[in-house]
Amino acid sequence: MTRFLVRRCVQALVVLLLVTIIVFGLSRLLPGGPARAILGVHATPSNIAAFNRENGLDGPLPAQYWHWLTGVVTGNFGFSYVLNQPVSSLLAQRLPKTAFLAGISVVLAVLIAVPVGLYQAVRRGRADDYAVTTVTFVLYSTPAFWVALLLIDVLSVRLHVFAAEAPQGSFSAIFSDPGAMVLPVATVTLVTIAAFSRYIRSSVLDQLAQDYVRMARSKGNTSQAILLRHVLRNALSPVVTLLGLSLPFILSGTLITEQVFNYPGVGLLAFNAATSQDYPVLLGTVLVVGIATVVGSLLADVGYALLDPRVQLGQEAGSGS
Repeated sequence: MTRFLVRRCVQALVVLLLVTIIVFGLSRLLPGGPARAILGVHATPSNIAAFNRENGLDGPLPAQYWHWLTGVVTGNFGFSYVLNQPVSSLLAQRLPKTAFLAGISVVLAVLIAVPVGLYQAVRRGRADDYAVTTVTFVLYSTPAFWVALLLIDVLSVRLHVFAAEAPQGSFSAIFSDPGAMVLPVATVTLVTIAAFSRYIRSSVLDQLAQDYVRMARSKGNTSQAILLRHVLRNALSPVVTLLGLSLPFILSGTLITEQVFNYPGVGLLAFNAATSQDYPVLLGTVLVVGIATVVGSLLADVGYALLDPRVQLGQEAGSGS
């Protein structure tokens, strides 16, 4: 088990290093560069040279990357050209809000998707299964921003039930005005439910076809006992992997949702940085999302190995052969 964890951590560090190289390289390939984006199209060559010299952009690309990477390791993500603040402080202010939005949405999605997927599997091929499958397929195919706009139009503009704008200000503002969080959370939750329920339905159907289910039925166990004690437990094991691998999908949904509802999280920060070409902030937000994705994948692998020891044992045997 220790060798398995060490190998997965080393692989995660290598992937993170590659992510930093790719993100930094792509930022330097953008048209015009940071100087042109900040100073404008009419900036003189002398102004551009002075800007690059002041911000450490006049050296060789490997040296720029090393300077940026050493700063990131120590928590220095650079300085925002537009907001005139350290990127690390901006991320510290916005990241808890995005984590709260994504976290509560995932918890609600799992709590709803598990019984929905189980119900669909039990009612396979019937009218209600087709109806639920149609709804989930439509939600899965609909962009998050369109779901958000529909919720705003129906529940805010027409019915005046919930606010169309998320809470502003500090993190504590979320709890002082929880009603304003309903629509952002509902948007991410609905899109996530659509993806999870389809996967759970497929996993439960796969478990129902196993030999142990037929054996349990031959011993006189009721269908409800078989579903809850055996099928559901085995079917939920792959959900751990699904949670980790779905993290990029969930984060992309929160980015769009934050922009629609003006929710002051990392997603809105990244959107504004992209539109204003604030490269240090854009680098920091993309790196944070990349780290979260790699860490989510790592936790999914470790969690699945803990739930199913056959995975790590098989890999250890394969590495020793």
